[in-house]
Amino acid sequence: MSSATGPSPRHTNALLLTSTFVIAVCGLVYELLAGTISSYLLGDSVYQFSIVIGLFMAAMGLGSYASRYVGERLLEVFIVVQLFIGLVGGTSALVLFHAFSVLDNYSAFLLLELVVIGAAVGLEIPIVIRILQNYQVLKVNVSNVLTVDYLGALFASLLFPLVLVPQLGLIQTSVLFGLFNATVAGMAIWIFRVEILKPRILTVCCAACVVVLVGAFVQANRLLGYFESRLFAGEVISATTSPYQRIVVTRNTQTVNLFINGALQFSSIDEYRYHESLVHPVMSLSRRRHQVLVLGGGDGLAVREVLKYPEVEQVTLVDLDPAITNLFQRNPLLKKINADSLNDPRVAIVNDDAWRYLEATDRRFDVVVIDLPDPHNLSLSKLYSKSFYTLLAQHLNADGLLVTQATSPVFALEAFWSIATTLRAVPSPFQTNEFLQVRPYHAYIPSFGEWGFILAAPHLPAWDQIELSVPTRFLDSNTLQSMHGFPRDIAETETQVNTIHTHVLPKYYEQGWARWYE
Repeated sequence: MSSATGPSPRHTNALLLTSTFVIAVCGLVYELLAGTISSYLLGDSVYQFSIVIGLFMAAMGLGSYASRYVGERLLEVFIVVQLFIGLVGGTSALVLFHAFSVLDNYSAFLLLELVVIGAAVGLEIPIVIRILQNYQVLKVNVSNVLTVDYLGALFASLLFPLVLVPQLGLIQTSVLFGLFNATVAGMAIWIFRVEILKPRILTVCCAACVVVLVGAFVQANRLLGYFESRLFAGEVISATTSPYQRIVVTRNTQTVNLFINGALQFSSIDEYRYHESLVHPVMSLSRRRHQVLVLGGGDGLAVREVLKYPEVEQVTLVDLDPAITNLFQRNPLLKKINADSLNDPRVAIVNDDAWRYLEATDRRFDVVVIDLPDPHNLSLSKLYSKSFYTLLAQHLNADGLLVTQATSPVFALEAFWSIATTLRAVPSPFQTNEFLQVRPYHAYIPSFGEWGFILAAPHLPAWDQIELSVPTRFLDSNTLQSMHGFPRDIAETETQVNTIHTHVLPKYYEQGWARWYE
């Protein structure tokens, strides 16, 4: 083909259908990025993804509607929109982190980005169909474009969690797909250089877009480090993005802090208060301590307390994210904090979902320690549901006991007592018409305030039978006896059972914290 005659229909079809595939992949990646970043920074992934998907799709509809007003010069519009999406979408993760950590105006920028990128993506699909109408009949064009568009969405949805986030992180993923948009624009400029107006100006714009995005890609880690330094006090000594969460470890002069998705998980200055309160009442009351199951707690701090008991033969730690367990197995500073518990030969680490693990195993345990994150969304709420606790009870030995962290009875009063109500509704696996016995208690953790825990078992020993037989920094006999009493303002209140159908727990949780911080 000579440059004087322009591209052949075959080249046009191939380029534009390839462009449609790239548009679909990039569009969905930008959408997933916005939802993931919002979940990391604000929590409640179900809510954040629902908002992001709804706004993005609505904006695509606006863009499609606006395409009717694009008259001539469809190729130029297509190229300019590609460059625009490449630049805005490619820097979207940077802008959102900047808006959250520096400008303190995240929601406005999220809304702006979703509307702008979504409208631009929605504008392109009708334009591609209109360009192709010169080469194929309408029904073939629509069929081809939509087929490629849907396949691109599937490709992106698989690539994003399995490859992109674990290997590149959020900012580099964003920039990479901006470069893909810019590459499509550059290909279109080259192939259609005879048909478009001012190809040199478009080429310069494309080159400038690529330079900006390449620079952002190279500096991505430094920029993310800058944003996180604004979010977290102290030096960031480790930052990892896994398929499940953003994991950041910081160090001040005297403390080490773990943050997951921006929320503090522990501070080394007082974590012993939490983990001693979680572990030692249940371990002290248990008649046998040979087989212990720990759900969550991938930092190894609960395991550290469990291993103080010489009778323990095996601790099975089930934590979803290998990035957490690997970090606390290998980092020298973190190994010092958890007493290298995760490398103890008595500890078996299973990286799996807690529910899935329990469904797959037939093992029974003397003690179960549940150290899962707070139930602030539906995916976590299911691990505080009657169905989950019923499944878990079937893995207790006849005299086995379990304990769970249960949020704050001060900040999330109804959520705390709902967990107790839910455990009381669980049938005993050993006695017909009997249910689990429950003992709520609480302790003060300076980093978090008053915090709640709940013991449960088919046959629960009396609280006054607790006798500490291992060294502790916080707990003693007097402290233990005061932990199961509740002042009037946090006394038990009537709550509903949390089920996988109702999910009342996240509602209680959000309402409780909102009373204090909204």
